[in-house]
Amino acid sequence: MKISVAIDGPAAAGKSTIANIVAQKFNFMYINTGAMYRAVTLMCIRQNISYTDVNRVCEVTKSLKMHFEGEKLIVNGEDLTESIKHPTISNTVSNYAAISDVRKLLVKLQQQMAGEYNVIMDGRDIGSVVLKNAPLKFFLTASPEERAKRRYNELSEKNISVNYDEILNDIIKRDHIDSHRSSSPFVKAEDAVEIDSSFLSLSEVVQIISSYIKKYIEEHR
Repeated sequence: MKISVAIDGPAAAGKSTIANIVAQKFNFMYINTGAMYRAVTLMCIRQNISYTDVNRVCEVTKSLKMHFEGEKLIVNGEDLTESIKHPTISNTVSNYAAISDVRKLLVKLQQQMAGEYNVIMDGRDIGSVVLKNAPLKFFLTASPEERAKRRYNELSEKNISVNYDEILNDIIKRDHIDSHRSSSPFVKAEDAVEIDSSFLSLSEVVQIISSYIKKYIEEHR
C-alpha cells in the first residue's frame, strides 16, 4: 500500500519546510511541486522566454529531467535548490504556473512519482487536482503579514537584500493570481484538514500532521 500525503497552502505558508521534516520522519519521498514550477520559471528566464510564449515554455518544460535528493531539486544534473528561491523567481513563478499545458506536464510527472513511492507532496493544487484520492490532505495557511515576515527573515539570513513591504505585496499578488487562474485555481480541498500556523511553531504544525499520519498507518496495518 502506497501512502500519499497532500499539503496545500498559499505562498510562504511553510509548506516545504514542514513537508520535508515530516517526510524524513516517516521515510517518505518529499516532492516539492512548487520547486518544479520554479525550475521551469528559472530555465525560461535564463533563455529570455516570456510566459506569454506558451509553446516555447512547454518545450523547455519537456526538456527538463527533474528528481529530488532529499530537499534538493536536481534539474538536468544541476542543483537548483537555492537558485529558484531568488525573489525574481518568486515574483514571476505564478505567471508560468498558470499555463495550463505546463501544469498538465508536471502533474503527470508528479502522479507517476506518487504511484511508485510513499510520498508527501506540497503545492497549490495537490489535494484538489494532483492527488485527489490521497487519504491524507492538509491545508496549511497563515496571514499574509506572517508569511511575508517569514519570507523576509529567510532571505535576510541568506544575505539577500529584500524589502518587507515588497514581499508582502508580492505575496498578496501571488495569492490573487493563484486563486484566479483558469487552470487548476488554488482552492482548499473539501476533505483537507486546515491548519492556521500564524500562531503555531514549526514543531507544533509537524506534530499535528504527524498525528494524522500515525493514526492512518495504525488503522491500515
